[in-house]
Amino acid sequence: MFLLQTAIAPLAGGEGAALASDWDVLAAIWAAGPVVKGVMLILLVFSILTWAIIFAKFRQFHRAQKENAAFLELFWRAPSLAEAHDRTRSLSFSPAAAVFRQAFAMLASANPLPEPAHNPGEVWPGLTREEAARRAVHRALTEQVQRLSRSLSFLATCGNTAPFIGLFGTVWGIMTAFHRIGLQGSASLATVAPGIAEALIATAAGLAAAIPAVMAYNYFLGRLRRLEADLQGFAGELLGLLKAP
Repeated sequence: MFLLQTAIAPLAGGEGAALASDWDVLAAIWAAGPVVKGVMLILLVFSILTWAIIFAKFRQFHRAQKENAAFLELFWRAPSLAEAHDRTRSLSFSPAAAVFRQAFAMLASANPLPEPAHNPGEVWPGLTREEAARRAVHRALTEQVQRLSRSLSFLATCGNTAPFIGLFGTVWGIMTAFHRIGLQGSASLATVAPGIAEALIATAAGLAAAIPAVMAYNYFLGRLRRLEADLQGFAGELLGLLKAP
């Protein structure tokens, strides 16, 4: 609508320019019906939540990647696992550090058991040190991936549903516009155009909410996969260290 008015303005002279500048989006939304207003409110909430999640996830992934690098440097320089555990306590945003701490704590809790295991290689009855280490690392790895992927499903949901919510508002607004045309008994452009313009705002709002959500979801999903691949590689190396007696 705005582009059409912009194109007409040079041809219509001052009158066309005045029409292009007089159209107020907020006034059009306020003049819309209650259903379209409700749709716009839902899309506004979606948009606010989307941008809040985008900023929060960007900060989370940035700190996770930064602290992962710091953790790996401290970990491989430490003379022992216990020393590595003490040196990396402050790295609370590093998924690799969290995987290591959880696995180390689970294995350390098995050492002071009052009753010995059935076999020398077992840390719990029926569970060898190798199996205990594998389960501890797998559980910690799953928890960290779930923590990093939290809220990404909302971005996907917003990207998939916001255009359809906006389309619903547009369809309802067009139905209302045609109902007004029937009541007034006039189908002139001056009668039809304002109602249709108000209805199309809902579709524009749906796209405005969906496009950033889809772009952010794909971006963070790519970063999540890279971090998960790094965690898988570290987990394999950590298992080799934890399986040692």
